[in-house]
Amino acid sequence: MKTAPKHQEIVCQQALVDNVSVFSLQSTVFPIEITVGFSPEKLLERYLDYVRDCSLSIIRPLVLKTGIDFRFLGTNWSLISFLPPEVDTDSVTLQISGGVLVHPCQNGRSKFRFRLETVQGGVSVSLRLSEFCPRLLGNPPPSLVRFWLYRLTQAAIHRMVTTRFLTLLYRELAGYRVAVQVVDISSYAGQPV
Repeated sequence: MKTAPKHQEIVCQQALVDNVSVFSLQSTVFPIEITVGFSPEKLLERYLDYVRDCSLSIIRPLVLKTGIDFRFLGTNWSLISFLPPEVDTDSVTLQISGGVLVHPCQNGRSKFRFRLETVQGGVSVSLRLSEFCPRLLGNPPPSLVRFWLYRLTQAAIHRMVTTRFLTLLYRELAGYRVAVQVVDISSYAGQPV
């Protein structure tokens, strides 16, 4: 029988790329035995449940035929909207299609990917947001005020939600708690957010 890990390390990076879009990655490695039967689709499903729970249902992910909306309370007001999930063998990708938090000239290029990948030592579980253009940053290049406003609000909330989600998911699948260490990395070029 394997001994339980003493801690969970979550690597994290958030960067403003070329003053145009945001890249964000949160990733951790789970012991392979706790991920048996777990899939990228289940990862997305658990994330949607977690967003509802951690926001006390202020943000309500709603799965529709047209995609997924993160709705504010019980309204039709979508904070962020996604096209239907693109499912691959090791990932589920959501393409951002609009919403109040998204810059109007987003052009549908940003993606939010949920991935499970077998690596040495276990299974890498990662959440990756790429080419996201937040409305809060305004037109490129963002002003210093807009940059700091985004960094202290939307970016901080995204980081907190995703790292806490990975922590709680580990605990749920493993059945026990471990100490968590969040490590900032800079593997993707850009200005740290």
